[in-house]
Amino acid sequence: MNSSKHTELANHAWSVADLLRGDYKQSDYGKVILPFTVLRRLECVLEPTRDKVAAEIERLEENGGSAPERLLKRASKQSFYSRTDLTLKKIANDPQHVAANLGQYIAGLSENAREVLDKYEFTQQIKKLDGANLLYQVVGRFADLDLRPEVVSNHNMGYIFEELIRRFAEQSNETAGEHFTPREVIELMVNLLVAPDADGLSVPGVGRKVLDPACGTGGMLSAAEEHIKALNPDATVEVYGQELNPESWAICRSDLMIKGQDPENIKFGNSFSDDGHAREKFDYLLANPPFGVEWKKVKDEVESEHRSLGDSGRFGAGLPRINDGSLLFLQHMISKMKPVDVNGKGGSRIAIVFNGSPLFTGAAESGESRIRQWILENDWLEAIVALPDQLFYNTGISTYFWILTNRKRADHRGKVVLLDARGYWQKMRKSLGDKRKELGADHIAEITRLYAEALTVAEDAEHPLHGKVKVFRNEDFGYRRITVERPLKLRFDLTEETLAALAESKPVEKLERSSEFVAALRPLIGSTWATKSDALVALKDAEVAAGLTWPSGAPFAKAVRDAIGVRDPEGEVQKVKGSPEPDADLRDHENVPLKEGPEEYLKREVLPHVPDAWIDHSKVKIGYEIPFARHFYSYKPPRPLMEIDEDLKSLEADIQALLSKVTE
Repeated sequence: MNSSKHTELANHAWSVADLLRGDYKQSDYGKVILPFTVLRRLECVLEPTRDKVAAEIERLEENGGSAPERLLKRASKQSFYSRTDLTLKKIANDPQHVAANLGQYIAGLSENAREVLDKYEFTQQIKKLDGANLLYQVVGRFADLDLRPEVVSNHNMGYIFEELIRRFAEQSNETAGEHFTPREVIELMVNLLVAPDADGLSVPGVGRKVLDPACGTGGMLSAAEEHIKALNPDATVEVYGQELNPESWAICRSDLMIKGQDPENIKFGNSFSDDGHAREKFDYLLANPPFGVEWKKVKDEVESEHRSLGDSGRFGAGLPRINDGSLLFLQHMISKMKPVDVNGKGGSRIAIVFNGSPLFTGAAESGESRIRQWILENDWLEAIVALPDQLFYNTGISTYFWILTNRKRADHRGKVVLLDARGYWQKMRKSLGDKRKELGADHIAEITRLYAEALTVAEDAEHPLHGKVKVFRNEDFGYRRITVERPLKLRFDLTEETLAALAESKPVEKLERSSEFVAALRPLIGSTWATKSDALVALKDAEVAAGLTWPSGAPFAKAVRDAIGVRDPEGEVQKVKGSPEPDADLRDHENVPLKEGPEEYLKREVLPHVPDAWIDHSKVKIGYEIPFARHFYSYKPPRPLMEIDEDLKSLEADIQALLSKVTE
């Protein structure tokens, strides 16, 4: 079937929008068109075996038993069936009872088919259409839609349904990004995920299992299946998914039903708290999870698994901050990779879309940093690809593909590719929400080619032709977070302010004769001492001369020091148990690459400027981040001032000319 036929059939289904206009918002057209398309396709698929199913029901009822689901599925030769002889055509021929008959028709479907229609809230749409006197016309329009398998194959039906999904998403593009990924982005993502396995996928009889744990309407699963089938038409591809949004889940499950895949593979619910594929492993995993979405609703379940199962669970590496669950999705996917056996067989590949946050958010030893460390130290990260901004419907921010695998090529082990594809885009003729750019076919082909070549580039090298690729060792992204201390240096002044501070300190306030104690020191206002011992001797002598006793004990001496001590670069170094006391105000933190020793770094970068600094090794932390933008930053010098001045004068002249026209 050619693309014009796909469009013709899609247009036929979408023509119902003309009937809905006025009674439905544009963004709600899909709530009617999609479930009716599903119902009509199921009807066409079941038509050849309708009589066999009816005969099986009659036979079982005559024998005094009900018809078990497995027998009816066997009779229908599908994963679903219908118990009724009603069709949309019969229903349309009885205009007075359309709503009642349609309800009876749906009730006669198998449970898995009804469940899909329920998630579309199809019953409510029937009531709304009936109330608007539109139901008869809509049923009639779909009764005429020829979706028989001999006319429209499962594969081509997938194209038609995808076209309807795309139109639906574009009509409601203010929320489409949550459930719909642009087709060209999916195509590139699947290329990078699957292309390195092209040789293995061409083997006769090959089978692959694919999972999207945030599958939305199923576009990624369809694209992955299509790509693998293009490499090997005889390949067996099983697709699996899970989705939290009811309508998106219904669309995805419908897509599988009308293409002959097993709809039971698409689970409903939250992947974190209710893993629908808990015991499954997959060859390929891909996802575009919502950016920056908090996981507060499943906090208890996730934290419980983290504590109780540790590394044997999904979230043992760490937990990201509560307002962004992106890295939870990635850990969830990693847990479903197939192991690699001693012969190097097995293993999986993962592709996921992230915004920039997972690259660097979180300080050393935070949840995010620990997750990155776990991924890199296990040598799973193959590459990160930076995409142009404004590619998605509901956000204009920059995005990245993370590609992971537990079966890296031998010459790429221990390495990570960074590929800068931000410059590969073309402007859309018409913006859709925040989507103003798109990837053309040439861009996809070039990025795919660059990616393949990048896997052969040596580390610490740029791609020889384009400068768009850099390759690093895993440990290049690790660092030690060191605490650099400098000694506390003080001189000691007695002023009105420091005496007041001393008077308000707790050890002095607790003295029985505190006011007299303070008064005895007042004659020393204006005095300065270079050392703490000189200051304490002078203050003590003043108290004794006034007939008072100088309190003993370290807490009192510290209170005096803190009150009258003044920071001075030339002052006395304060010590604790014989070692310099660090000055919290001068404390600094530095990130030192793992491949460099902290003391060497200190000697080269710090001591030439502050010779008395030292590292507090008890506070050293290990962190991992991937500063993508820094590695591809290119300095652009500012324009000459004369050039800027000329531009300003030109703009001023233009403004004056416009003002003069207004005042004429």
